Amino acid sequence: MPKYWFFLFVIILSSFKYSITKLKPTIITGKVVGIMDGDTFKLLTKDSTILKVRLANIDCPEKKQAFSTKAKEFVSQAVFSKQVTVEVLKKDRYRRLIANVFYGDSIHLNHQLVQNGLAWHYVKYSKDTILQSLEDQAKANKIGLWQDPNAISPWEWRDNKKKAYQLKKQKKAEKRRKDEVN
Repeated sequence: MPKYWFFLFVIILSSFKYSITKLKPTIITGKVVGIMDGDTFKLLTKDSTILKVRLANIDCPEKKQAFSTKAKEFVSQAVFSKQVTVEVLKKDRYRRLIANVFYGDSIHLNHQLVQNGLAWHYVKYSKDTILQSLEDQAKANKIGLWQDPNAISPWEWRDNKKKAYQLKKQKKAEKRRKDEVN
């Protein structure tokens, strides 16, 4: 029985140690080789691996939303075909690296997008007071997407599209049932 407790203790201790090291951000450098949208791009690392990077704590407009193209163009002009430093915080369910990204002389891309009114501070996943302050300033000065007093956040926009799709699907099913009865 004492051996059992000793091994259990070692396993718990080693998993605790692993979880602590897992929390440390990883730094990766590479060249941006593709821009997917305003908050996602492809990075080519020194060992020729291509990684998808999603900017942490922000959300740019979706493809059919206003300012989506401007956000993508901004990111393209800032980092496309350039070396960047990526501070990886975690991976998401799509296996993208969730990260803070720095370019030029330590310019924080995530902050630049919010400051220029091209992204929302994604408060659901972030408590970053700097991002919130930058968003508040952009909003107050009506910069970028904040020119529209009724700007819809990407997460609300996605939710509205999902609800509209579900309603459409529900109406089709009701019509089908009604047609079957007749």
